Amino acid sequence: MTEKTGWWRSAAIYQVYIRSFADGNADGVGDLAGVRARLDHLADLGIDAIWFTPWYPSPMDDGGYDVADFRDIEPLFGTLAEAEDLIAEAHARGIRVIIDIVPNHCSDEHRWFQAALDAGPGSPERQRFWFRPGRGPDGSEPPNNWKSRFGGSAWTRVPDGEWYLHLYSSRQPDFNWDNPEIRTEFEDVLRFWFDRGVDGFRIDVADGLVKDPRLPDVDDGDESPFSDQEGLHEIYRSWRKIADSYAGERVLVGEMWLPDMSRAARYLRRDELHSAFNFDFLVCPWDAARFRDVITRTLQAHDEVGAPAAWVLSNHDVTRHVTRYSRPCDTGFSFADRLHELPVDRELGTRRARAAALLTLALPGGLYVYQGEELGLWEVLDIPDELRQDPVWARTQGADPGRDGCRVPIPWSGDAPPFGFGSGGTWLPQPAEWADYTAEAEAADPASMLSLYRQGLRLRRGLPVDGLEWLSPADGVLAFRRKPGFTFVLNFSTTPIPLPDGEILLASGPVTTELPTDTAVWLRRS
Repeated sequence: MTEKTGWWRSAAIYQVYIRSFADGNADGVGDLAGVRARLDHLADLGIDAIWFTPWYPSPMDDGGYDVADFRDIEPLFGTLAEAEDLIAEAHARGIRVIIDIVPNHCSDEHRWFQAALDAGPGSPERQRFWFRPGRGPDGSEPPNNWKSRFGGSAWTRVPDGEWYLHLYSSRQPDFNWDNPEIRTEFEDVLRFWFDRGVDGFRIDVADGLVKDPRLPDVDDGDESPFSDQEGLHEIYRSWRKIADSYAGERVLVGEMWLPDMSRAARYLRRDELHSAFNFDFLVCPWDAARFRDVITRTLQAHDEVGAPAAWVLSNHDVTRHVTRYSRPCDTGFSFADRLHELPVDRELGTRRARAAALLTLALPGGLYVYQGEELGLWEVLDIPDELRQDPVWARTQGADPGRDGCRVPIPWSGDAPPFGFGSGGTWLPQPAEWADYTAEAEAADPASMLSLYRQGLRLRRGLPVDGLEWLSPADGVLAFRRKPGFTFVLNFSTTPIPLPDGEILLASGPVTTELPTDTAVWLRRS
């Protein structure tokens, strides 16, 4: 195969959570018409591609990740024809389109799962999923002790007495990838969307498709029987052949929360996935040594397989980083405890988020920008309980506040909600304080977060760079050189440091002869 250019190796990719991006039909929910109306915002931002969270028909039990039909568009969002128009309009602006694919599970309203319920135990229809008899004399106990990642048991019993597996919501039954029919189905789904012009897929739960067929009990925290199984590599080699058969360099991006970075890198060999999210970087606390360690390990693991790193600070599942970095301590992230009860210093968090933006923009590889990140939006922590929609909130009986706080609709313009999102209100309430954080207000402010992202993305694309060379500054300072383009310095320490020599290309905050705390700068030697 001829070596390709690898646009994805250094791409800046913008994540659109459609429900919360922009509303084009005044029903309070984002849709494809809203996205199409805001494409110029993304073009002006300077991104290379858009990643869309699931846009398929869905009962929206899990925000669209419970898919009822993998070959159509959710009517709440629009039509298949509108999606094809959106792809064409993005391409006309030089923006590629990546869409989510959700191969681990489907909605309980999917035709195959409904057929499985109707067909009964032992039927071919049930072999598409993980149906099993229960344990105990009357089968009233789940087949094993696996826990749902959304809380509670990973098994639900149906009226005929069997149980089915769901690693997430009970409305998201897991597919059985030992069944060849599942493999054929998803290969056809890939072709369906590639034929319509999409440039790639982000693979949800990419590490979880294959399960140990013994379904053994596990100790607390052990996910080995349903994560990172060897059989996954065969699946992704098959998918890679399909992607490579299309013109225009189509890509496959994996979502894998694996504790061992070298294990994750194995999926990025030249005949498997193109890229994967770097979650070690996302969850890293605000600390110079910790960031340097994560970056070093990431680059080493990716270099071993010839793959680019991909840096990410926030997404639709995690607490926005302005809020994480606002805490006086515990500035990392863990699904086990979102720490929403801790006090926050939003000014501190914003200053750190600006510096973190310049860090991600300075690193070799690709990067992801979650919608609203470029505006400096924070996690909305005070959503009324009765308005929360995340199944995590419901399945944990409120012990986990869930992910609604990072999914609040984007503010575009105006002085009060719905801030130009659409004339029909918003499906989750927006804070009144966002009046100063609309895209319209920030576009007019050269010191805004939006202006910083625009400048950084433009500089990143234009500066010649190769590799990364660590420098050895004082404790609490992160510094490296991207030859021949620029030097990056970020001061994590508690006191200002002397500003190194060089022309300031971009700074995350005001600098003089000193670089203040929690401030980053790009410098070019005179």
